[in-house]
Amino acid sequence: MTVVKITLKNGSIREVAKGTTMIELARQLSGRLGKEVIAATYNGILVDLQFSLEADGAVNFYTFEDEEGKRVFRHTTAHILAQAVKRIYPNVKLGIGPAIEKGFYYDFDLESSFKPDDLIAIEKEMAAIVKANYPIEKSVMSRLEAIHYFKEMGETYKVELIEALEATEQVTVYKQGDFVDFCKGPHLLNTGSVKAIKLLSATGAYWKGDQQNKMLQRIYGVSFPKKSQLESHIEKLEEAKKRDHNKLGRDLELFTTVDVIGQGLPLLMPKGAKIIQQLQRFVEDEEANRGYLLTKTPMMAKSDLYKISGHWNMYREDMFVIPNGVSEDDAFALRSMTCPFQFYIYKAKPRSYRELPMRYAETSTLFRNESSGEMHGLIRLRQFTISEGHLIVMPEQLEDEFKGVVDLINYMMSTLGIIEDVSYRFSKWDPSNASKYVGSVDQWEETQAKMRTILDRLQMDYEEAIGEAAFYGPKLDIQFKNVHGKEDTIITVQIDFALAERFDMTYTDREGEKKYPFVIHRTSVGCYERTLAMLIEKYAGKFPTWLAPTQVKLLTLSERHNAYANQIATELRASGFRVEIDDRAEKIGYKIREAQHEKSPYMLIIGDEDLQKNCVSVRSRDLGIIGQLSLEAFKSTLHEEVQTKSLKSIFLPLEQ
Repeated sequence: MTVVKITLKNGSIREVAKGTTMIELARQLSGRLGKEVIAATYNGILVDLQFSLEADGAVNFYTFEDEEGKRVFRHTTAHILAQAVKRIYPNVKLGIGPAIEKGFYYDFDLESSFKPDDLIAIEKEMAAIVKANYPIEKSVMSRLEAIHYFKEMGETYKVELIEALEATEQVTVYKQGDFVDFCKGPHLLNTGSVKAIKLLSATGAYWKGDQQNKMLQRIYGVSFPKKSQLESHIEKLEEAKKRDHNKLGRDLELFTTVDVIGQGLPLLMPKGAKIIQQLQRFVEDEEANRGYLLTKTPMMAKSDLYKISGHWNMYREDMFVIPNGVSEDDAFALRSMTCPFQFYIYKAKPRSYRELPMRYAETSTLFRNESSGEMHGLIRLRQFTISEGHLIVMPEQLEDEFKGVVDLINYMMSTLGIIEDVSYRFSKWDPSNASKYVGSVDQWEETQAKMRTILDRLQMDYEEAIGEAAFYGPKLDIQFKNVHGKEDTIITVQIDFALAERFDMTYTDREGEKKYPFVIHRTSVGCYERTLAMLIEKYAGKFPTWLAPTQVKLLTLSERHNAYANQIATELRASGFRVEIDDRAEKIGYKIREAQHEKSPYMLIIGDEDLQKNCVSVRSRDLGIIGQLSLEAFKSTLHEEVQTKSLKSIFLPLEQ
């Protein structure tokens, strides 16, 4: 018997008969592994469990606990979805069906739209396919054979994908029962392994994500090896829906959108505007404490400005351009960034090394021509406000100033209570697509090396991302996931080696020579609207008291208590607190429930005893009944909670 030597994950070596499949090896190693294994890698390449071991190599196995295993499991479920849809709608044309972070989807070209009842019927058919436990079989065709095969089936989208392959490339297809799909795989051994499936939604999606292409229908779903895992996931989805800022923000009257105004142009209602105001004051005061100089610059400029910066060539399709005559040279554009404007403030007079570092900050309203498919609530907008800043520094100041920016950002995130919820990404250029960037290879490599050194000295745990840099320099991106798992950049810090030279920004060094500075582009809490969305979801609308739009709600038991409630409200407002009175002729239980729904941090319930004792009965949103306090005692504790920007109530509950 011919044997091959297999190196396992723990470094041990096992000899098995040549031709042994991955599933056979897994069963030899462990009965449990044989039942739970989903996929494997052979010399680092992900393969099916049918893969035959024909030579010595290294093998790793993956179960549903591993990301690799989840992807294979979900990808197979996407094929089960496509098979079910094809059975119910024989004329449907198939697009693509990948696994994604939280589940899977498949795109379909069908004249009628999928409705909720359709998803139920498709789920039922998927259950039948799972019960049939079809073996999943892989085969290989030449490119020409595959094109002919899928043309015969009428699968025009599959043909388009195959035609895009190299002429010599072989095509893998997977068959399960009466269904065949073009796919690189790998897949499960059979359809019966997928024990729990839930289809979540159907929406539109352009073929290949291109608005010029046809709009297809995309069905999203999730799947698990056990029903208990699905039940747990559904519970989490329900909790996510409750926290979704797009719904909760409207329920709490923080913002709204109107079709006649346009997508990506939200209206901040009084309560939402009040939170943004508190954030903005916090940011501007802290920046002033750290030596930033406040600027205020125009919201539009001639195309000349953006041509100097490079945005006109590199970024124009994302800008709102305003024609102002016959020639393009006469055009204006709404600003999508503040840096070029602040550069001319720097250039207003000659600068010396003694003036550096120079830190400019501005609360900037910006405009980005986002595509309609990208817009979502307050996360991605066409008009937004940002805590923007630019530091002009000498090379020897770059590291300390970068660290100072990170310290400011960490302070902001800690105060807002989100620092544990973010991740860090070192965004680099893509040298294979150099036309997207300005500067030389040496400039990029040198600047990226500087940033990596700084990040390592800060002991930051970061991932690297090729192709995510700005066109003028690398970035540190701070990433946050919303309640649905979608990741967005909330704060960014960029090292710019190029624009100072483009704008002829110089300083005179100690030897009297003209030098170009580095520029650090940064935000401190990023886009205010996006930060508000993140805070709504983080706190499920229960904002810390210092941020809450209404900090104290006064509830009267009857009309005779209204005058005393108004007196208390006047005193609290004079002390700087945000107060509302509910003096309606409603039962107190109803008023309390409404205040709880509005998520007000504190309620003061005013009745006869409070009037007689000249005190207030305090109820906390988070702690329940606090009890009777003098107004001065309440104000003192509330003042401390707000001034320290505490994330939790500092009052003592009644039982203590």
